[in-house]
Amino acid sequence: MSKIDWIILTCTLLGIIGYGLYKSKTSKNLEGYFLSNRNMPWYLILLSIMGTQASAITFLSAPGQAFTDGMRFVQYYFGLPIAMVVLCVSFVPLYNKLKVFTAYEFLEKRFDIKTRVFTSALFLLSRALSTGISIYAPSIILSSLMGWDIFYTNLVMGGLLIIYTVTGGAKAVAYTQQLQLLIIFAGMFATGYFIVHHLPDGVGFSEALSVSGASGKLNVITTGITAKGFDWKDRYNIISGVIGGFFLALSYFGTDQSQVGRYLTAKSTTESRLGLLMNGLVKVPMQFSILLLGALLFTFYQFKPAPIFFNRGVEKIAYQTNYKDSLQLIKDGFNDKLLTQQAHAKLYALYHQPKYKDSVALVSKELDGMKKNYKTLIAKAVPGADTNDTNYIFLRFVVDQLPRGLIGLLIAIIFLAAWGSIAAALNSLASCTMIDFHKRFTQQTISEKQEYQISKYYTLGWGIFCIITAELARGMGSLIEAVNVLGSLFYGVILGIFLVAFYIKKIGANAVFWAALLGELAVITLFILDKREIIGLGFLWLNVAGALIVVLLSYCFAFLQKE
Repeated sequence: MSKIDWIILTCTLLGIIGYGLYKSKTSKNLEGYFLSNRNMPWYLILLSIMGTQASAITFLSAPGQAFTDGMRFVQYYFGLPIAMVVLCVSFVPLYNKLKVFTAYEFLEKRFDIKTRVFTSALFLLSRALSTGISIYAPSIILSSLMGWDIFYTNLVMGGLLIIYTVTGGAKAVAYTQQLQLLIIFAGMFATGYFIVHHLPDGVGFSEALSVSGASGKLNVITTGITAKGFDWKDRYNIISGVIGGFFLALSYFGTDQSQVGRYLTAKSTTESRLGLLMNGLVKVPMQFSILLLGALLFTFYQFKPAPIFFNRGVEKIAYQTNYKDSLQLIKDGFNDKLLTQQAHAKLYALYHQPKYKDSVALVSKELDGMKKNYKTLIAKAVPGADTNDTNYIFLRFVVDQLPRGLIGLLIAIIFLAAWGSIAAALNSLASCTMIDFHKRFTQQTISEKQEYQISKYYTLGWGIFCIITAELARGMGSLIEAVNVLGSLFYGVILGIFLVAFYIKKIGANAVFWAALLGELAVITLFILDKREIIGLGFLWLNVAGALIVVLLSYCFAFLQKE
């Protein structure tokens, strides 16, 4: 990066940190540190909820996801607006009425201590692992820009986040997310404008979309239905998106403390509801726009020289091995084929004739085959290297193509998105540890100020755990998929516990506890069977399966135990 990019990057990040710490003055007690004294307006709730969702993974990996697989990932969010309505009717009023710090306090009131502890432990495990992956995402950027080993960039990235979160608490998170999202939206809009503006003469926004569509990148709605019936293994389609996405969103926003903690900071139930409902309205268009950047980026590279492999660091190492000549041979063939692709893409963009559309699709398939062969060879040249370069596509475009100044802003955006989501996650991990375990099981009476200090130590401890997780996160492929798959291993079961708690009053503690324990084992078993291709089940269906298994087993155990 140029000097001006480093200046913009540094000033943006330091400015955000300074603003967050300046606005973070709260009572030095648990309510101030974790819940901002419950005085936040709905618009800050909305921005905090969105900022917690929109991690660096969203902006780093989602455009690459659309670039490689098209925009069908957006269907993953189709169940979210429905879930927001259900939460506003059932979950939010009860949480606010009970004045809980964590969602799991309610479970002890409804069931017993073991159910609360088990559910809170599931949350802590799932959120800590996901947060580690979220730290790894911006570390990729530092590694690429500075040429550092990813081990050290994880330490730097995680260390900065720990200092920021430990010092500021929930209020710093909320106020910085407000500014972060504004800068993020401005930067993404500028990127989209740059992509379209630098297409060849005669190729505008509509023509760019037609080329993306001809290559299968505008597959926004897919049914998942094949000649053999519904494909349960298909990850993203409208059926799994609406049903599986509804269950996942209901669990994430209704039972995951990283999100529940955002709207527990509201002034009133009405403010909480407004924040959630507006999130339901805004999230799908926002994700659509981010994925659209990936589709437009694909078109951009139909007319501009495109890398055959986007992870420059791994490619550089591969070219220092005996496979150098073989790699160069494939790359030369790829570059020659790109010229053919560019000619057909321009003809189709200008004249929209079916023969050119077929040519674009055919050449795209040939190019994909060359990329696959290239990655296979890199894997041989650099054993253990991550050859899935989805997470590097957008970053490579930013560094190679954007003008000076805008590069620094876009890199800052990805850092800001990381800080917002990870800070909220660390805050929620500390709050659950403090409220559901420390205060619940320690007999020692201490002052509010001492509780406040201990909470900071728990934040520090979870930060260190997440850095360790980040060090183990290499080779996970598309990070946005990895995080959602990981969440689906736990969210369905957690949701099942809360569904029983809210809606089936006759079922008691023992029945739901054993149902949840067996339900979690069942979900993990289904996941393993799917990974080994013994069964075919997309990860979104794990959320549905987990919730339904817990509810059904709870009924069975309650009947047998005569609860």
